[in-house]
Amino acid sequence: MSRGTDQALRIGLTGGIGSGKSTVGTMLAALGAALIDADALSRASTASGGSAVPLIAQAFGNDYIDASGALDRARMRQSVFSDPSARARLEAIVHPIVLRGIAQQSQAALQAGARLLVLDIPLLVESGRWAAALDAVVVVDCRPETQIERVAQRNGLPRAHVQGIMDAQASRTERLRAADAVLFNDGLSLASLEAQVRSLARSFGL
Repeated sequence: MSRGTDQALRIGLTGGIGSGKSTVGTMLAALGAALIDADALSRASTASGGSAVPLIAQAFGNDYIDASGALDRARMRQSVFSDPSARARLEAIVHPIVLRGIAQQSQAALQAGARLLVLDIPLLVESGRWAAALDAVVVVDCRPETQIERVAQRNGLPRAHVQGIMDAQASRTERLRAADAVLFNDGLSLASLEAQVRSLARSFGL
């Protein structure tokens, strides 16, 4: 790992759906890291009044915007799963907005004196664009069966639907290959996971 000229480490945090990545990010923030959530930026861009909404309406039609003026997520989810080109068109709209948001939040955190930036990026491995911008990649890992159980219970989705989401993400092997550090979050209590996170944070200077 190498520090940038601003002396802050930039860590990419990723993991498959249901891995517990968001929980780990929250724990790192509680320990003093500046947490930048790419998924939250993405959701904000497609919420009512979000900057991606007019572009989505132009690219996909007004039928993809709900009554509140936000992206109709259920309709878009169906399109993305049935048509790979729909995913590419949506990402071409949302990704630049998210990247600008990450840059703005990173700069604000650095100006505030942050020593560790944690970029929570669900599709970090899939995008292939982050290697040069990060000092290290942390992967939150668990067994695929655990992912399915957690997401099915949390979101009330059929197991086959959860498996479809997982199939659209990088494989477990691909994520682990990209990792500089791995947190194995399977069968752990929150206290045990937090102990792992504290150890990780110390290794990054917190």
